[in-house]
Amino acid sequence: MEYKRYDNTIIMRLDPAEEICEKLLYVAEKENIMLAQISGLGAINNFTTGVFDTVNKEYHSNSFSGAFEIVSLTGTLTRKEKEPYLHVHLSAGDLKGNVFGGHLNRAIVSATAEIVIHIINGNTGRKYSEEIGLNLFEF
Repeated sequence: MEYKRYDNTIIMRLDPAEEICEKLLYVAEKENIMLAQISGLGAINNFTTGVFDTVNKEYHSNSFSGAFEIVSLTGTLTRKEKEPYLHVHLSAGDLKGNVFGGHLNRAIVSATAEIVIHIINGNTGRKYSEEIGLNLFEF
């Protein structure tokens, strides 16, 4: 991985075999990011996404292997109990154009990933909501 910071924007390039969430959290910690918006694209060959069941308040994971292009990688970086907190969704298309996605748990880069982190001046935390079952923005 390599990245460069330009004022409030970080441009990242991930390389084969690197895991996207791990690298995003690494940069968030190293750059002391409190609040940011994330977007990206690239190629992956192994990923796990989840879908939140709002009735039972639990995630259901789906894992995929093969050749996939990231159609959309979007999310936020905040802090929860002073630690970087990543909330990212991913959509990825296979060789036939079928697209799969959800809340990103893990994704391994196969060729490259290009990610932009737009740092927002401010600080928004996270707090668990018993009613909803998720860690929500805390202003």
